[in-house]
Parts: sequence; structure tokens; C-alpha cells
Amino acid sequence: MNAIPPYLTLVKRIKAPPARVWSAWTQPELMMLWFGPHHTRAEEAEADLTVGGRFRVALREDNGERHEANGRYTVIEPERRLVFDWHWTSMPERVSRVTVELRPVPEGTEVTLTHDRFADQATATRHTRGWTESLERLAALHAPDAARG
Repeated sequence: MNAIPPYLTLVKRIKAPPARVWSAWTQPELMMLWFGPHHTRAEEAEADLTVGGRFRVALREDNGERHEANGRYTVIEPERRLVFDWHWTSMPERVSRVTVELRPVPEGTEVTLTHDRFADQATATRHTRGWTESLERLAALHAPDAARG
């Protein structure tokens, strides 16, 4: 019997319509505002939003360490579903997959993020923290009081 590789699924409600949440996932200037866990900031982002197109995000940790994630888009359904391969530049042999699904709800958008095909459970656990904090930052970006600063 084949074991299912480790994966994670997170669900977060964002107080913004699917079009705005989609833009945050697909426009580099918006990706840089939220992408990455709390102890990082995005220094660079690129997104060629075509099937087979590449994305890249460079993150800088508070301690100065730099990490770069990249991959290729495999499914693009505007304002509904985005699927892309994911790997860290430092470990190109460890390719996993991220699926982002957007569903309109009365208060905005429900985001379901599934990251699968991890090499091991420890990697899935680290990514759970990173994606949880990224989604928190995405939600804060769209919070009603965010514009007031």
C-alpha cells in the first residue's frame, strides 16, 4: 500500500471580495505586502500569470537570512483557483504543489490553501507555520481598519 505524502490544508476568511484576494495572490506588488511568515518581508516578487509561467518570491528574515521560493503555474482559474509547483531555490529537487481555492462568502472570501507532495512531515510542519502566518498577513492587509494604519 502506498502512503500519502505529507500535506497541509488551511482555511482562512478574508474580508475582501474574491477579485481583491486573487489580485493579492497574482500581482507582484501586492504579493510583497503579505507573502511570508511574520518574521520575514518580501524583497522581490515576480509572477508570469500564464499556465507554465513562473513565479518567484524572495524573502528576508529579521535575522538577515534570505530565502527564495519559485515555481510554475499549472492551473489558473481567475478569482477561483490557482495551482502552482513550489520549491525553494536552495532545494530545487524538493518540488511540492500549492492549490489556492477562493470561494465567495457573505463577509468576503474563504481561502482554502492546500500544500501537498512534501518530502517529509517535518517540512509539512514548517510550511504549516509559514502559510498560517502568511494568511494572517493577507487577512490583515484586507482588514477594515488596515487603511487607517
